[in-house]
Amino acid sequence: MGKLFGTDGIRGVANEWPMTTDLAMKVGFSTAHVFKSTRKRPKIIIGKDTRLSGYMIENAITAGICSMGVDVLLVGPLPTPGIAFITTSMRADAGIVISASHNPFEYNGIKIFAADGFKLPDETESHIEELILSGEIERLPRPSASEIGRARRIDDAQGRYIVYLKSTFPRDLSMDGLKLVIDCAHGASYRVAPTVFEELGAEVIVVGSNPNGVNINQDRGSLHPEYMAALVREHGANAGLAFDGDADRVIVADEKGEILDGDQLMAICASHYLKTDALKGKTLVATVMSNLGLEVALRRQGGCLLRTPVGDRYVVERMRQLDCNLGGEQSGHLVFLDCSTTGDGILSALQILAVMLREGRPLSELKRIMQRYPQTLVNVSVSRRRSIEEIPELVRLQEGLEQRLGEEGRLVIRPSGTEPVIRIMVEGSDSKLIREIAEEMAESIKKHMSGDPL
Repeated sequence: MGKLFGTDGIRGVANEWPMTTDLAMKVGFSTAHVFKSTRKRPKIIIGKDTRLSGYMIENAITAGICSMGVDVLLVGPLPTPGIAFITTSMRADAGIVISASHNPFEYNGIKIFAADGFKLPDETESHIEELILSGEIERLPRPSASEIGRARRIDDAQGRYIVYLKSTFPRDLSMDGLKLVIDCAHGASYRVAPTVFEELGAEVIVVGSNPNGVNINQDRGSLHPEYMAALVREHGANAGLAFDGDADRVIVADEKGEILDGDQLMAICASHYLKTDALKGKTLVATVMSNLGLEVALRRQGGCLLRTPVGDRYVVERMRQLDCNLGGEQSGHLVFLDCSTTGDGILSALQILAVMLREGRPLSELKRIMQRYPQTLVNVSVSRRRSIEEIPELVRLQEGLEQRLGEEGRLVIRPSGTEPVIRIMVEGSDSKLIREIAEEMAESIKKHMSGDPL
């Protein structure tokens, strides 16, 4: 058995290790053991997205938690950040999300939030992992029959989350007169997102809001924003919003139907916050994958960009360490730490629209603050994820390619945290050069890693 936790919890194909009911029950055991409080009735929130396998995994985790004498509060389909919010709102001991985010429906995953609504640090995940993989969890004492936990559903979780989201939008602003296209990816936001924007006054055109258990992320949502963007043009909307399956990320289209990624959205918000002295430390926290153009745009306005490893949890950790209030990823995970403990696609969209209304300018103008450097992304499938540093030939090649790029370019190579894939990102001022470098690096990785045993 390999490592359980990746960059965003446990993830895999449903009904295959590690996403089996047996493993899910053990996650329930372990989470209940680690977070069990001294109060009389400790409790853990469980929520999920719209995948068919969510029912199976939800029941298994619930059984594991209850068998340890801890109560379960089931909230049903709800965006990942909504479960983080409900965990703190209900003063629960922990929150568990059953979701594989942007992955196809056959995948599923398990993410865990602590009582404060933040994702678990590495050491806590490692502790849970060790309890499971060592078999220690099987030897822990179980409560008596009269002390077994109970499970019940919380019927108003969506309503609570909607009220919270609306409270983050400035009261002196209104969406009256705005026309928005909203793509829910047939995922966890299919009820919440349309309601939030409609109740704030916008005219809403909704797509991707008919989940059937197997269509989550299928040709819709933040991975496929082209459909949403086309509808913006067709309906003359002011903007389009595409969420992923668990709605912790958002990709936006401007009024011309041109797509803005997370880097451009961060540039827009950071620029406004710098002008209004609202960006703490004049620092934006992003990952190594963010475009060099974002860094340049911030520098020109007196701000700075601080980079972390890939994963919104690492962004949040650094933001908390440095008391920063804005960060995120190119993929559309944006974190507004003054309002939320984690990336929240709906909340992010509200903050972006608030900036647009405050500035009195459309997104097509606001996005000009950042000029993207040419960037090439290549994914190389391998039989086993490894670090480049383990293979001297690849290290030497990387060093040579970085010299060719010079100071106006970057080469980032990293194993995926959720798939058997090595991700290569090259950026610089010369489009032809970065493509050549990406292809050369990809071919060498295939040569050295394709034959690795699983």
